[in-house]
Amino acid sequence: MIGFLKKKKRKHNQEDQGVSADHGILVFENTSDVIQAENILKKQGWPVRVMGPPPEIQTGCDLVIDFPLIEELNILRELRCADISPLQVVPVTAHLLVPVDLFETKDFGTYLMVRAANMKITIAKEGLKIVNISGGGCPDVPYLAQEMVGKSLAEAPRPREIGHTLCGYALELAYEELLRKC
Repeated sequence: MIGFLKKKKRKHNQEDQGVSADHGILVFENTSDVIQAENILKKQGWPVRVMGPPPEIQTGCDLVIDFPLIEELNILRELRCADISPLQVVPVTAHLLVPVDLFETKDFGTYLMVRAANMKITIAKEGLKIVNISGGGCPDVPYLAQEMVGKSLAEAPRPREIGHTLCGYALELAYEELLRKC
């Protein structure tokens, strides 16, 4: 049984979210660019996070990358080498420009659910068995559910290994968040 899981309060200020004035936001045209940029930057060891864009800078893509502003030139150089260019780089200078956390966790007593963007994964706390996957509208969601439901977090394939859409990516984020919590 997971006794250490507690319901977390929603964080409202920049410091609570780990975002401060020394951070910036990379805004991209589409989700594919966000995923590629995240993979490249994490591979190089930069502490970046994919988050939801603040309403003031939404461009159609529902993801942005939060990064340490001091690394802006190096990060942009790395992305340019990979032929990926953000539409804009926005310093986090005001509370209104804070990116939105993609995760929501709900504790249902014997079950724990994590939502990332539009995808949800629910586990039984006892045994950490995946009991449900839902959300999204991508064609691989039924396949992801078929391959993962009924298996423990340790036994189930990672969504990024078997999914190929935005829904698969969002499910990977939810899966990673569950691993952090458990």
